Amino acid sequence: MSLNRNEKATVVTDVAAQAAKSQTLALAEYRGLTVAHLDALRKQAREKGVYLHVLKNTLARRAVAGTPFEVASESMVGPLIYGFSEDAVAAAKVIADFAKGNDKLVVKAGALNGKVLTADGVKALAAVPSKEVLLTQIAGLLQSPIARFARALVAVADKKGGGAEAPAAEEAPAAA
Repeated sequence: MSLNRNEKATVVTDVAAQAAKSQTLALAEYRGLTVAHLDALRKQAREKGVYLHVLKNTLARRAVAGTPFEVASESMVGPLIYGFSEDAVAAAKVIADFAKGNDKLVVKAGALNGKVLTADGVKALAAVPSKEVLLTQIAGLLQSPIARFARALVAVADKKGGGAEAPAAEEAPAAA
């Protein structure tokens, strides 16, 4: 179905707005995917906060003109699905993970911070843990020295025989 000029302008505006608030662009060729597979991919993308859209390449090039994703314009050839995400890893992760389970989806390229990513670069970006996992790991690293120090204090107190134990309830005199 062909779009008229106003519909094309609307698509370009929508995609440009999405690109303006995104950190990452991932491109994948979807040739041979069934509608059911594309629906499953879109569902995964929605759950991860990824804007996933099949676009005409000329419209996509116009939409990313003047953005950090313009560097990927040369890779915009063939039947592509475009994934934009505010999270630096989410778009790459959704597309790369789906491509692992479906050989018809082929990761082509991407862009991050004004730099073009090759297919291998997109896959490497997808291997980076999510923001939540990284924050959890950092919290664990920050907590680790404190926990070790506390265990060392308890061990020293136990060794000296003083222990860090509270007086037992049995030691209190019984009121009769």
